[in-house]
Amino acid sequence: MDDAPKPTPYPRTTPTGDQPPRPRWRPLRTAGRALLALVSVAALVTTGYAWATYHEVQGNVHTTDALDQPADKPAPPADDGGEDILLVGTDARTDMQGNALPLQVLKTLRTEQTSGVNTDTIIIVRLPKNGARPYAVSIPRDTWIDVPRGGQGKINSVYGLAKQAKADELRRQGRRDAAGIERDSDQAGRQALVQAVQDFTQVRVDHYAEVNLLGFYLITESVGGVRVCLNHATEDKDSGADFRAGVQTVSGGAALSFVRQRKNLPRGDLDRIVRQQAFLSSALHQVLSAGVLANPGTLGDLTDALHRSLVLDPGFDLLQFAEKAKGLASGDVTFTTIPVVTINGRSPDGQQSIVEADPVAVRQFFAGLAGRGAGAGGGGAPGGGVAQAVPAGVSCVN
Repeated sequence: MDDAPKPTPYPRTTPTGDQPPRPRWRPLRTAGRALLALVSVAALVTTGYAWATYHEVQGNVHTTDALDQPADKPAPPADDGGEDILLVGTDARTDMQGNALPLQVLKTLRTEQTSGVNTDTIIIVRLPKNGARPYAVSIPRDTWIDVPRGGQGKINSVYGLAKQAKADELRRQGRRDAAGIERDSDQAGRQALVQAVQDFTQVRVDHYAEVNLLGFYLITESVGGVRVCLNHATEDKDSGADFRAGVQTVSGGAALSFVRQRKNLPRGDLDRIVRQQAFLSSALHQVLSAGVLANPGTLGDLTDALHRSLVLDPGFDLLQFAEKAKGLASGDVTFTTIPVVTINGRSPDGQQSIVEADPVAVRQFFAGLAGRGAGAGGGGAPGGGVAQAVPAGVSCVN
């Protein structure tokens, strides 16, 4: 990872009075951050600002060796019908240099300092090599899988457990620099997550992109908020959600509340994923709008947010990505979710609520998305039930 120290300014604004009230302290469950960041880059690269913006972002991006895998755990075949990008959103409470976020920033993000890291967004973007439309496939955070360390667990715990094990090892070796331990242990967490995803899906991860919760906040703020639509008014104290029915604009802390609510939703975590997918689809439309790309101030804020929040594998060339991902840059992407058996399962010890999925069905599903069939998943944002005009790019959801 790029270890060069860089100054890290923090959000200059705090939640305003028209945002939902601050929730009780709970871990954030954010969504789609990396895809929003990548398409922001693709949009910038394909506009008149392309060359300068491309070099500015590519030259300052942080990198990770997440794709380096153990020799005894070879990756699936590279020629699997598509180019696959693993997009990860973490709830890390550190900046890009591994330094803990100040208390005021944590309050702005509506969270508190906690140990460990969860990967609360895991999306595989599949770009079929035959030119078919791209897919963005969500893997629910509570999906029960075989984990690299042995045994089974939730997929969102893989990164954090491997990170903690590496941090403990480094401390036993005498390391005392907290920020350095954070950075180096992050690499172990990322590598373990890539291995887990590849084992579970039999999809070769060709590229890796990650954004933390601070980055999500900054990106939504930089584009002036994201329009969303709800079929019904809803409230959830745990997430801080307090929204009316209909179309509204959310950003910063309110956007975090919108994408993490799962209580009081008919299908719990799966409806939260649909909420996240609808948010992301609208956000991409917002980023690609003329108003965003033609505003120098907005462009500057967006570029700064990308500098401060995006982590890529070293081989991820943003210019090539923009060329290959024209479907993403035009909004022509299908959001879906892996097929699941049940969303109300229990772990073998009965202590955890889990999402059960059949690995064979999941692997067949991804093979179908390589252009040999559409597959079937639980995603997609349903049409709205609100009696009002809904702006382009916005879907009404529960």
